[in-house]
Amino acid sequence: MALFEYFPNYVWNLSLSIAMESGAQLGELIDMCAPIKALAAKGEDAGTLQFMTEWVRKADTLIELADEDAVRNRNFSAAKKLERAALYLFTAERMQGHGHPGRANTYAKALVSFRRAMELGQENCERVEVPLANGVMPALLTRASTQGATPIVVFCNGLDSCKELLYWTRLPQALARRGVSTLCVDQPGTGEALRLHGLPATPYSEQWASKAVDWLETQAHVDDERIGMTGISLGGHYVPRAVAFEPRFACGAAWGANHNWAEVQQKRLRREGENPVPHYWSHVMWVFGASDMADFHAKTADMHLNGVMERIEVPFLLTHGAKDRQISVDYAHQSYAQLTNSPQRELKIFTEREGGVEHVGADNMAYGRDYIADWLAETLNG
Repeated sequence: MALFEYFPNYVWNLSLSIAMESGAQLGELIDMCAPIKALAAKGEDAGTLQFMTEWVRKADTLIELADEDAVRNRNFSAAKKLERAALYLFTAERMQGHGHPGRANTYAKALVSFRRAMELGQENCERVEVPLANGVMPALLTRASTQGATPIVVFCNGLDSCKELLYWTRLPQALARRGVSTLCVDQPGTGEALRLHGLPATPYSEQWASKAVDWLETQAHVDDERIGMTGISLGGHYVPRAVAFEPRFACGAAWGANHNWAEVQQKRLRREGENPVPHYWSHVMWVFGASDMADFHAKTADMHLNGVMERIEVPFLLTHGAKDRQISVDYAHQSYAQLTNSPQRELKIFTEREGGVEHVGADNMAYGRDYIADWLAETLNG
């Protein structure tokens, strides 16, 4: 099993595959991608404005069709169209460089479409805000299907995802069926926290993760003795770091290990491995609030887990794709080797036999989603 290789470059194929895994319709993808296929041959950065034009055009059509459904009180049908419109808008926005024309408006339209989809579709998805020391952390709460105080998992982004894409991994829905709630967060450096509140990323994820625990402890539906954490991609740094330094987490699970992201940046400077988004260096400097490359490397010098994994004293799961082209599988083995004080440590490498071999299962998220959901439910007694 491998990534769907429609375009002649990895970065565009990654966005397409994420959209496919998140609920896109194949016919709509063909409509959006066929006019821009040749542009991708010019490189990952060229043609991204045209990418946005085609994907926004399809989203606008879906919004019009959804409005027609809503007028006839066909709210569930409207919700499905709005959900796909939001997905296409978030994907289009993610492909743009920082400050590119239309990016901010596309993101704003995506948020509105997603919220309308959740409301009209009566989805198990409530928008909340977690207070931080400086500003707020927007989040999406999906509640367990069982009654009473239940376990909950804080689910964080990687470098370039958003809480809505976390929701579309279907992990929150899989956990809900297993009696576990989920809080998908736009932590500093991602989603709304970065775009609307100007909060940059930090290597020290316990700073915002602890605030999530503070907020969860005030919620009557949460069993505060059973709070876990998971995260995707760069979450493979954020989750172990947070669990190591915030003792109230009962367990942690990484959907993609990320043992030494600072070292990965040096490899990317040498063009070793693939980038996740176009306009990469502009993007990471924006995410970390860096003024130039030297400032970026200074701000991310502590983006590694050496001396951190040993501090984890609760159950912890590491997963990774055997053919991850962004973050080498070697980093999963490094994290696992240093996870010496966890009473229940596990390393799961997804192979071609099952799928999910690419970065965070972009080729097939089903296996990662189910494995992590089962592990978290069993560990938290969901």
